Amino acid sequence: MTDQIKRSKVEIIKADSHNLRGAIKQQLAEEATFFPEESVQLLKFHGIYQQDDRDDRKSLKDSGQMLDYSFMVRTRNPGGYAPAAFYLAMDHLADRLASGTLRVTTRQGLQLHGVHKLHLKEVIAEINKSLGTTLGACGDINRNVMAPPAPFTAKPYAVARQTAEQIAELLTPHTGAYFEVWQADEKVFSSQEEFEPIYGKTYLPRKFKIAVAVEGDNSVDIYTQDLGVVPIFNIHEKLTGFNLTVGGGLGTTHANPATFPRKADHLGFVTPEDLLAAVKAVVSVQRDFGDRYNRRHARLKYLIHDQGIDWFHSKVEEYLGKPLQPWFPLKPWVFEDYLGWHPQGDGRYFLGLWIENGRIKDEGTFRLKTALREIVERFQCDLLFTPTQNVLLTSILADQRQEIDAILATHGVRTAEAVSNAERYSMACPAWPTCGLAVTESERALPGVIDEIGAKLADLGLSGEAISIRMTGCPNGCARPYMGEIGFVGSGTNAYNIYLGGNLASTRLNWVFREKVKREEILPVLGPIFEAFKQERSPEESFGDFCLRKGREALLTV
Repeated sequence: MTDQIKRSKVEIIKADSHNLRGAIKQQLAEEATFFPEESVQLLKFHGIYQQDDRDDRKSLKDSGQMLDYSFMVRTRNPGGYAPAAFYLAMDHLADRLASGTLRVTTRQGLQLHGVHKLHLKEVIAEINKSLGTTLGACGDINRNVMAPPAPFTAKPYAVARQTAEQIAELLTPHTGAYFEVWQADEKVFSSQEEFEPIYGKTYLPRKFKIAVAVEGDNSVDIYTQDLGVVPIFNIHEKLTGFNLTVGGGLGTTHANPATFPRKADHLGFVTPEDLLAAVKAVVSVQRDFGDRYNRRHARLKYLIHDQGIDWFHSKVEEYLGKPLQPWFPLKPWVFEDYLGWHPQGDGRYFLGLWIENGRIKDEGTFRLKTALREIVERFQCDLLFTPTQNVLLTSILADQRQEIDAILATHGVRTAEAVSNAERYSMACPAWPTCGLAVTESERALPGVIDEIGAKLADLGLSGEAISIRMTGCPNGCARPYMGEIGFVGSGTNAYNIYLGGNLASTRLNWVFREKVKREEILPVLGPIFEAFKQERSPEESFGDFCLRKGREALLTV
């Protein structure tokens, strides 16, 4: 085990927190509109981030006023599953106690923004009452376990969903802190020492991300995960085991070469009966050997980078108590977003709706939030959130399709066919005004960028091209920009580093093309490359493959 003596401040906070309790319960009753730093760190484990309005921060500071604090509340939905009652509760909370909008996350969860401190307990109680939870949605712990969102009844998809739920249950913390803080009577507080069988007293060194994929379907971006799981079936559709990937992760820090995005390695194969033990082994190696001093070096990807995949492979076998089997060869990965109408395989249908940057809202004649509420109330259909921030309405009868289409049309919600490819394959993080890490705009900037790119592609006759475009307001990579064919990463106020050369299937990292490009310069920089792509591409060559083939130096001269 690690012999590190130095610990970060967050490690000390966790160690002294009495299993994530800290002083949160007492501070909830205080009049202050914010929590002190110790509780801010612990609240993340409860699915809550303290934020302030970045639009007003400077003026409030300059005038000596208190910052406009609010909280983001994130739910944990393994595989993106959201029962109708849960979704309707979140819709109601958004209007009553939050900003009036909902946001689908890139890990298939759902977020409320703009919750005030005095409403936190009521919000969490309502989420729990609807059989939802926020525990483990954030913090140094396993986050939401992803799975392909399509509700197909085919066995590979059913197994992927079940596996995601099993892993999520395995890695849910055992602490009673969540119940005591958010649900219990004011007098309930445990002073007894608790035992976390997997996490231990200080949980993990940093966040941990897991996804379960279906062979060939990379809708979950499996190579960006700390741990990826792929069910393997024989020709008779019998589950024979699982492939495992390890060490993916995209967060980095500008001007710090010791931090970098990393694509996951193939670790090996385990039998069905060994899967959960193998998951526990991978998590436990990271728990015991991950960096607990430098949080920028604490993700699993750095442990594997420093020690090597062979070392990590041996450690996992040691913790598992048996050898891992060799990686089972897979068919090529493709990207699926499941927009439009699809048969589920049980006589029912699901409908995939494009949600611009995951924001469910009403704005002018566009009334997506109202439309979804009306559909879910009327038909009691469950939802599935996708890794690209879209929504699937599930288990719809054939004779209900026409009425659902009519509701969407009445509320100004576009069909999949009416969404341009530039829009369809784009994704942005929230960034300003809520995220405390953002250095520039993302969600509010990308639509304008997409409009410009889409118009340019249309002028060139390229509007039919499927080009993945991803934007973040900082280098932490929440919208996975380092895998996109085009990635925009905030590098300063109104400035972005532009990345090129990824692919739609998200099987390779892209690379920096230009740095600190101003927002208004994005199209002038990319326009000539689109023109070169039109003129010089090979038959059937994608934009990302074209950029990879040409290389950075050649593209700088076009």
